[in-house]
Amino acid sequence: MQSKKEMYELLYEQVEALTEGKQHLVSQLANTAAAIYQTLPDLNWAGFYLRDRETLYLGPFQGKTACIHIPLGKGVCGTAALKKETVMVEDVHQFPGHIACDQNSNSEIVIPMYRNNEVYAVLDLDSPVFGRFDREDKEGLERIASLLSGLEDSK
Repeated sequence: MQSKKEMYELLYEQVEALTEGKQHLVSQLANTAAAIYQTLPDLNWAGFYLRDRETLYLGPFQGKTACIHIPLGKGVCGTAALKKETVMVEDVHQFPGHIACDQNSNSEIVIPMYRNNEVYAVLDLDSPVFGRFDREDKEGLERIASLLSGLEDSK
């Protein structure tokens, strides 16, 4: 059985291969969401919200249907985007202003993604397991988000 660190290393290598070359950004994010969802255990949602001015809009994802737009500063995603920092929540029901897109989600981690020092998207993972995400998840996902932050959109 592989360690969490090994799992994230393999996932990083897979995302790196999936995003090689000039491809459409949305396609790259779609494949990344699928890779994360299929690789990491105990997830019920993995995907992206893309920023347009003061709002995050639903991007590529895997899982149940989701909220279409989230104002900056609202919910876990909007808070991470506004604060420009990863937000990890052990119990989303205790998070002030949590937006319940899926009543089965109990924990969440959101990682901002940057272009020109501004948040252009967030990577969002939800789990039905309380306290699902830890420091190793944070480090592994931030590394993947950093890789994605360097992608250009060649539409």
